[in-house]
Amino acid sequence: MSYQVLARKYRPQKFSDVIGQEHVTRTLQNAIAQERIAHGYIFSGHRGIGKTTVARILAMALNCRSAEKPPTEPCGICDSCTEIRAGNAVDVIEIDAATNRGIDEIRELREAARYRPARDRFKIYILDEAHQITDAAFNALLKTLEEPPSHVVFMMATTQPEDIPQTIRSRCQHFSFRAVKFDDIMGQLRDIVTQEKIPADDDALALLAEAGDGSLRDALSILDQAIASTSDHLTLDSVRSLIGSAPAAALETVMQSVAESASEKILVLVDELIGEGHSPTHFARQLVRFLRNVTVAKIAGKDSSLLQISSDERARVARIAELFSEEDLARHLQIMLRTHSELGYRQEQRFHLELGLLKMAHAQRLLPIEQLLSDVGGAAPQRNTPRPILAPLVAGHSFAAPDARRAEGLPSARSNSISPFAADSARKGTPKADAAADGRALADTSVRGGQPTGSSANAVNMGSAALAVAELPQQPESQTELSKDKDDELGKVEEARTGRIAEVKTAEGKTPTKTEARRETTIEVPTERSNPRPEVNAQSLRDVVLNALSNQMMLVSLLETAEWNLNGNSLVAKVAASTTMIEMSFTADARRIAGAAASGLAGRPIKMLVEPGGVPQSASPAHRPANGSARSRAEQDPVVQRMQQKFKAEIRTVIDYREKG
Repeated sequence: MSYQVLARKYRPQKFSDVIGQEHVTRTLQNAIAQERIAHGYIFSGHRGIGKTTVARILAMALNCRSAEKPPTEPCGICDSCTEIRAGNAVDVIEIDAATNRGIDEIRELREAARYRPARDRFKIYILDEAHQITDAAFNALLKTLEEPPSHVVFMMATTQPEDIPQTIRSRCQHFSFRAVKFDDIMGQLRDIVTQEKIPADDDALALLAEAGDGSLRDALSILDQAIASTSDHLTLDSVRSLIGSAPAAALETVMQSVAESASEKILVLVDELIGEGHSPTHFARQLVRFLRNVTVAKIAGKDSSLLQISSDERARVARIAELFSEEDLARHLQIMLRTHSELGYRQEQRFHLELGLLKMAHAQRLLPIEQLLSDVGGAAPQRNTPRPILAPLVAGHSFAAPDARRAEGLPSARSNSISPFAADSARKGTPKADAAADGRALADTSVRGGQPTGSSANAVNMGSAALAVAELPQQPESQTELSKDKDDELGKVEEARTGRIAEVKTAEGKTPTKTEARRETTIEVPTERSNPRPEVNAQSLRDVVLNALSNQMMLVSLLETAEWNLNGNSLVAKVAASTTMIEMSFTADARRIAGAAASGLAGRPIKMLVEPGGVPQSASPAHRPANGSARSRAEQDPVVQRMQQKFKAEIRTVIDYREKG
């Protein structure tokens, strides 16, 4: 008798022999026992997990002649069971849908289905790879599948159930098969080598089970090959050399080198693996799987059921998980996934593998952008390996840290600054709770030319980003420290709604062109010591809110006679008007503008509320801006006039940010 491979020799012949699909076999047995047999079944799932095998067992159970009605387990010895197992049963027709996928083949099937079975109870059609059938063929089968003769049962096995039309799926019972668990594959492999009387190490069987990737048939095929390559004993090294996988210790060494940012060590290790004949694509796949297991061990612990690996591998991934944070592991996994996808169509695979590993090593030296932007919340999280401070480039923007912070290697905590994200939320009227704890505005930091001028100074070299400009009275020269003798002076830029004045210069110290002025500017903002914050009370907040809402005359006239109170982070204006009038005047846009203006003055999120029931107060519109168009105010502004004189410029477009809100 010719040799039979292990996957066919040990193919399950009963429902109880099927591994890892208890939810399917139990349901089918109960349906047979209750005589609730459907006319159509769809078995879908991963390759090599028992879809066609279960279809054959179900066919044997339905046509088994050991009892008057179908038993829950086929006997396996009657003529029907024997013929179905051998594949030559007259009434059980197996069709390869990949080659018989056209409408002509389906028409023949439909015509043959009308005739009763030759001997057995049911005429059963098993369509393997059913998703390969064309749409026209499915449409031809639709009516027969919906109302087939009582003696016909259709069984369709597929790995892509989404390619089967919904009209077909809705007429069948759909069973989704699961990938076989690692422990179940290990147990089955151990039983088979015991029956075959082949000594094998548990580590070797674990590697075979892991290589199966949830497919029992794949694991048995590799086991068959391993037995053929090793005549006496299955060891870990023999199996690893057979499947071409890198040693697990090499994966651990690579990640340790990444944690240490040891680029040279990584390159040497890659050279050794390539010299031993390992494929860069296969190694990248292994590293992706290893990083996934390390990430799971970091999140859920090394004993999690999500890890389908051996005990030694669990200890290995746990050691690596201690070296990285969850964010680092997610970043490294993303890098390796991209590297693995690129290796499939790149010619110089070794270079791209080395590049991907070096990216991981360099990623260890990166700092979170939130720390560089906000510098709040205390010191950075502790890491197992120190990271040198780099000058990060983010979308063309460079951020220079002070000397003190550069020496320490970690950003220092600053209590007099607020996160830019919280400040932006405050300007948009959606304040964050953590912004109130900071208690300072982001712009209250002074720098000049990239050099710190105070203990808490921080230089910002901005590229294409620009500040919003609002019209405010010109401040004295002594406050802004303008230098009239230098040709690189561009003037004063006023930040929208906050009333802070900044000096704009080129970083190179020469007169810029318009393009250079937009591309590379250094912003100076006076410190709180030189420009103290005005007293924050209900009256000062009232004035700044009325100024911000100057274009909404009806609302301003209503708020001028209101009773203003500051209750914590809420600015309440009680007006002598009805609720309907308030809703018509105080719109969502006006609420956002008022909240942003009040938050900018107070340096913390302020919520603006307008309530009825107030007593009319005397109006004091002295703080409202003078009337006039935006262009006329811009032409009269001394800063604009100075720019026109210096650069021979002309005013083409005027944007009033107060009108934009």
